[in-house]
Amino acid sequence: MSLFDAFRYDGKRTLVVGGATGMGAATAELVRDAGADVVVMDIADSTIDGARFVRVDMADAGSIDAALGQIEGPVHALFSCAGVADGTPGIERINFIGHRHLIDRLFERDALPRGAAIGFISSAAGLGWLTQLDLLNEFLDTSDFDTATKWIEEHAKADYMWSKQAICAYVARQAYPFLLRGVRINAICPGPTDTPLAQANKELWLGFGADYRQELGIEASSPMEQAYPLVYLCSDAAAVLSGTTVITDVGYISSGLTGSYPPATDVANFLTGRLG
Repeated sequence: MSLFDAFRYDGKRTLVVGGATGMGAATAELVRDAGADVVVMDIADSTIDGARFVRVDMADAGSIDAALGQIEGPVHALFSCAGVADGTPGIERINFIGHRHLIDRLFERDALPRGAAIGFISSAAGLGWLTQLDLLNEFLDTSDFDTATKWIEEHAKADYMWSKQAICAYVARQAYPFLLRGVRINAICPGPTDTPLAQANKELWLGFGADYRQELGIEASSPMEQAYPLVYLCSDAAAVLSGTTVITDVGYISSGLTGSYPPATDVANFLTGRLG
């Protein structure tokens, strides 16, 4: 035993949803190397050595239920990594509603024991959630997968920004009720990261903050560089962290908000809702 053991995952079962590619795959590899028993769920095939694969369609509640039926025992760390870009049918279910449904089902099965943790991947697109909190709370008050989907249809919110704002608001408001059950929940908000999804939307996603990175002499982050803080948040070492979205963008938003990097100020103010 050593003090550093709190950062490890020995003896823990981890479930990585969206773990076939990108940040999810990096997360699965990292927790595997940290000693975890890893289950990867994704609609795409997974090639992670040493991880069990279960296929799931996060846009389909029945598929989620069937996938959960294939795993037994407790889940000590759940990484909710699956996500798609605007223009994808079912984006609101894949990016958020399906994840919430999966979490609800795990709680119903008592599969998230005391000491467990949940980690989401959000986005800079979700940073303005506080300015939309009343409406987000109305959405989050929906009771299940179908009513949430219907609410989205009625309010025309099937888009990337809303789904990421929903993640940030959900993480914040569930800190207390989940901790009553001994479970923590946090998220990361990555800066531009070189993933297959980002490459498919390269001009917008990888072009974001390119001037900032050029001046610093750095590249867009790698999936593993984003997996490091996400895996930390679900480790025992992060026991005092819950309800938090950590901005993992090498300082771009902070530099814009404070004016230390003026070219980012308008963008940072817009994304955080400070421009109204």
